[in-house]
Amino acid sequence: MNIGIFTDTYYPQVSGVATSIKVLRNQLERAGHQVYIFTTTDPHVDKNIYERNIFRFTSIPFVSFTDRRIAVRGLFKAYQVAKDLGLDIVHTQTEFSMGMIGKFVAKQLKVPCIHTYHTMYEDYLHYIANGKLLKPYHVKEATRAYCYHLNGIVAPSERVAKTLTGYGVKAPIRIIPTGIDINQYEQQSTADYRQKLGYQPETPVLLSLSRLAYEKNIHEVIAALPAILAQVPTAQLLIVGDGPARETLENQVQDAGLTAHVQFTGEIDNDEVYNYYQMADLFVSASNSESQGLTYIEALAAGLKTVVASSPYTDQLLDDPSLGTTFTSEASLVKDVVRYLQHPNTFNDPKPRQKKLYQISAEYFGKQVINYYQDVQLAYSESTDKSANISN
Repeated sequence: MNIGIFTDTYYPQVSGVATSIKVLRNQLERAGHQVYIFTTTDPHVDKNIYERNIFRFTSIPFVSFTDRRIAVRGLFKAYQVAKDLGLDIVHTQTEFSMGMIGKFVAKQLKVPCIHTYHTMYEDYLHYIANGKLLKPYHVKEATRAYCYHLNGIVAPSERVAKTLTGYGVKAPIRIIPTGIDINQYEQQSTADYRQKLGYQPETPVLLSLSRLAYEKNIHEVIAALPAILAQVPTAQLLIVGDGPARETLENQVQDAGLTAHVQFTGEIDNDEVYNYYQMADLFVSASNSESQGLTYIEALAAGLKTVVASSPYTDQLLDDPSLGTTFTSEASLVKDVVRYLQHPNTFNDPKPRQKKLYQISAEYFGKQVINYYQDVQLAYSESTDKSANISN
């Protein structure tokens, strides 16, 4: 198949969406398919450097998300490129500029269009006019409008599928969690990152790794740290990533007198991520805005136990204490973290993790998406034939 992926975000931008697309592209190409990325220009990408099968369209920073881009032109250029490539299917990864262009291209080429719904937008409304301009109703209407006439939708989790159904989306929905390259996280680190970060071998290190955005609720983890230190005085919290909430979080740490126990690394190279999972003792997250939560399965792949906020997705993922656990309050967060730090060897059954690894693997993810492409193509062909017979 010749597959066109239309997205507003792609490498070198750092996001769960960009990671998901990169993983998908790799798996599709390994299966023998041709993948073409239609995306936005990026100030960090040299225009003179050739990017294999990547087509970038003029863009500007997106309002209130200045580290994200939105295309401002390229509709007919994208159509001509896609026509020359002979795309068999269009897979959009955004509801905005490149997503709309992707839908237009699919319609003009008369090929099926499927979409992955990555973002729970109701959790992000506070970014736009402090939540005073857009309401959940607007998200519902905009989502339903975008999903109209799609041939299929990929939902990364049951939560996303239920949300879309609740919005009144009628297109077929299939739940396909994004997978990851297991080998990337199981590989052994070639450097001593504990020493690099100033930690002793025996120091209990809690890891928070994500974009530093307000909806990630990192402030809740910081707020719980004094209670954790009361029982594990040498514990350290390592906050990896960057984003709009960084200054607020740094001020919170300083005001709470926790500077000796909290370290911010800023943004790191994606190829170094596995080192941080492997050097830590426990992964923690209080986020409840995840459509899936790639960092959770990355931690699992690296063999790192996790303590994260309870949700239908995380409760299903962490169904054994050897993998980690979920919490519903600050008190339970503190209790679970302390339990894992004080008894690190209590929950070490390898079987639950081995069982999960294939389910979260890039290989399994790729196979499911390819199967969905084939099912959508068959349904599209049958629908087209039926329409032709009726018109005749």
